[in-house]
Amino acid sequence: MGRSFANLHIKSDNLEKTVEALRELSTRHGGVLGYSKAEAPESQAVMYVSQSNESWVSVLHEYLVWGTVKKVGKALSGLIKEPVMTAGYMNEEIFELSFFEQGELAAERIFCEPWTREEYGQLREERVNDDYLQQVLNIQGEAAGELIRMTSPDQAVEKLSEIAGMSLWCDYEWIPYEETLQARFAKYEFGR
Repeated sequence: MGRSFANLHIKSDNLEKTVEALRELSTRHGGVLGYSKAEAPESQAVMYVSQSNESWVSVLHEYLVWGTVKKVGKALSGLIKEPVMTAGYMNEEIFELSFFEQGELAAERIFCEPWTREEYGQLREERVNDDYLQQVLNIQGEAAGELIRMTSPDQAVEKLSEIAGMSLWCDYEWIPYEETLQARFAKYEFGR
C-alpha cells in the first residue's frame, strides 16, 4: 500500500463565504460527511481550511477519502456558486480529479497507468470535458495538453499543484504530523 490522500478546493477568493457554505454543509447535509442522525447533535464537525492562494480555498475533513470526496464536492457545489475541485489519490496508483458546479459533475480526469485501468476494471471518467478543465484551471495550449496526456499520478499531482499555485499533497490525517500543513490550515468547528 502506498501513500493516499483526498481533499477538496473551492475556486474562490472569499474565505468567509466559503466557511459559511462549509457550515451549512455540516449542519444541513451532515450525512454526506458521514454523520448519522443518531450522533449527538452537540458534537462538532471539524474541518481544516486554508485560503491557499488568491484563487483557491482548500478543505480537509476526516471523511474525505477516495470514494467519498466526490460526494462531498458535489453537495458543496450545490451550496456555493463557485467551482469545487476534488482530488483523490489512492495508493500511488490513481489520481482522480473532479470538478463540480451547481451540484453537478462538470469535468473529470483520472490519471493512472493503462495497467491500473485494466486492473480496476470499471475505472473510467464519468465526464471528460477538457475545455472546462482548461477554463477553470486557467491553462492554455501546451500546459493543458501536457496535463491531459499524463498517466503518472505523481506527475499529475505535481503538475496540477504547479498550475493551481498550491500543494495538493495534503490530507486530514497528516495535520498532526506535518508542520507545514499545521501552518497552512486553520481548524474550524461547526455545530451539527
